[in-house]
Amino acid sequence: MTSLFDPLQAGDLHLANRIAMAPCTRNRSPGGIPVAMNAEYYAQRAGNGLIITEGTAISHQGQGYADVPGLYAPEQLAGWKRVTDAVHARGGCIVTQLWHVGRVSHVSLQPGGQAPVAPSAITAQARTYILDETTGAGHFAPTSEPRALALQELPAIIASYARAAHDAVHIAGFDGVELHGANGYLIDQFLKDGSNHRTDAYGGSIHHRIRFAVEAVRAVVEAVGGGRVGIRLSPVTPSNDARDSHPQALFEQLVQALAPLGLAYIHVIEGATGGPRVIEDRPFDDAAFKAAYRNAGGTGAWMVNNGYTREMALQAVASGAADVVAFGRDAIANPDLAERLKRGAPLNAWDKTTFYGGTSKGYTDYPALTA
Repeated sequence: MTSLFDPLQAGDLHLANRIAMAPCTRNRSPGGIPVAMNAEYYAQRAGNGLIITEGTAISHQGQGYADVPGLYAPEQLAGWKRVTDAVHARGGCIVTQLWHVGRVSHVSLQPGGQAPVAPSAITAQARTYILDETTGAGHFAPTSEPRALALQELPAIIASYARAAHDAVHIAGFDGVELHGANGYLIDQFLKDGSNHRTDAYGGSIHHRIRFAVEAVRAVVEAVGGGRVGIRLSPVTPSNDARDSHPQALFEQLVQALAPLGLAYIHVIEGATGGPRVIEDRPFDDAAFKAAYRNAGGTGAWMVNNGYTREMALQAVASGAADVVAFGRDAIANPDLAERLKRGAPLNAWDKTTFYGGTSKGYTDYPALTA
């Protein structure tokens, strides 16, 4: 019987166990540049089979929160190289999450103070994290009204995913990349009919709405190889005002289109991100979703996420429902999460007040087991 603690080859990624650190925004990279404290944070967590970094902007336009890292400037890549070297020195495997937030941004974060971009000019009923111009203190603010992307702008954005992936692997030293296709950010905005009201070849039918996602993934695969690529999806989460009227049909058609690309993994948020695993008004069959991918020839590891306990994770892997289980807040609070899960040891409680921004408190000072 397969165990949560068994190794796994996911495409070109060798995982020492089937525990992943989920991407968690921490707002501790001033000016978008990873620093020594970030390297220490990720290196502490190298015992997880896979580390997926916090969302990392593929361009200045893709930035949506203050002090989140980027992949579009030499100093950002150099900062990330310090991180990957530290993780690899401890035997870890690390991929970065390629992030374009689309409409979930604020004019103060955009180049030239311009409006954020989106599939359609629909403001997200959401908030983002910005810095006060006078004090420099971080606080949450409503997202700004976006403008709709013109058709001729899309190839350049797709190319920016590929360029960021290439630089992440070949300059910054990451083992691979994960496209952020979840939680109401740009790829998800194109997918869902609540945010995509386009009438061209990237809107309307499901076939057209999945086009941007498929083209972005294909471009990244061409840049670094499918075995180094994953994608994160959230079929029914309401995060950042993300809604679709028929998510089952939408996401099954999407993974069927992705199946031939030879991805390392599919990363699925089950239910509401950081909330209930079952949403009463949004029924979704996760088993059918996985079956749609496998039946279309998809071979990537199936990674699940959202509120998994040790017992749930053990069962998911043993039953074959999942190949990998990702942990977010528990990975934040437990630098030695994999060891604690293996021993059945108690977990540290997380401090929510230190999640976003700040110092080493609530970041690199969580205790590990002493024996």
